[in-house]
Amino acid sequence: MIYIFDLDDTLYNERQYVESGLHAVARFAAKRWLLDEDTSYQTMLQLLDSQGRGRIFDDLLAPHKLATKANIKACVSRYRLHQPEISMPQEHHELLQKLPKPLYLVTDGNKIVQQKKVQALGIAHYFKRVFITHRFGIKHAKPSTYCFELIKKTEQCQWHDIVYIGDNPAKDFVNLNTLGANTVRVLTGVHRNKQVLAEYDAKHQIQNLDDIFTLCNRLKHNK
Repeated sequence: MIYIFDLDDTLYNERQYVESGLHAVARFAAKRWLLDEDTSYQTMLQLLDSQGRGRIFDDLLAPHKLATKANIKACVSRYRLHQPEISMPQEHHELLQKLPKPLYLVTDGNKIVQQKKVQALGIAHYFKRVFITHRFGIKHAKPSTYCFELIKKTEQCQWHDIVYIGDNPAKDFVNLNTLGANTVRVLTGVHRNKQVLAEYDAKHQIQNLDDIFTLCNRLKHNK
């Protein structure tokens, strides 16, 4: 079996990254516009929980008549380029140590942002190669199987030898299901309660990553 992992909300809780980025923006706003750092952070947390990330910087700056395109762009840049303070559970480190090698990581997102996350988590050494799909062009982001095909070619394996563990049924599994790969949905993060059509969902579901060993033993016997 070739084990391939998603990153956000699979190996670590992505909420950590978001809060880390909002802290960075709050510090930036305090320095540039003299806004109270703690008040800005709490305001952004409330906006995050009530309406998501879409307009969070617009709505932070608007009451202060600072919501210009340039200022909002500066906040987005500070968010994306900040050095994240995030961590992965020790149990997940142990899991990656114990699983048979090689392991791969395939993750979507801004290439600088995702690279900073991998560096902050200190996990690159677990993987034979880390694929940040946007490095190959946005068209190769999931559900594209481009990066998975590169792995299959490298390992000279069949699709049924591949196990992909992710969290987002909107894009992680649908095309891999069609090709015959083993897909595993870990029920964590913001997508844990999402209901989707059967072809979009993973072939297998687990409550947490610790359950992967039991599942993998079952897959080996069914192979």
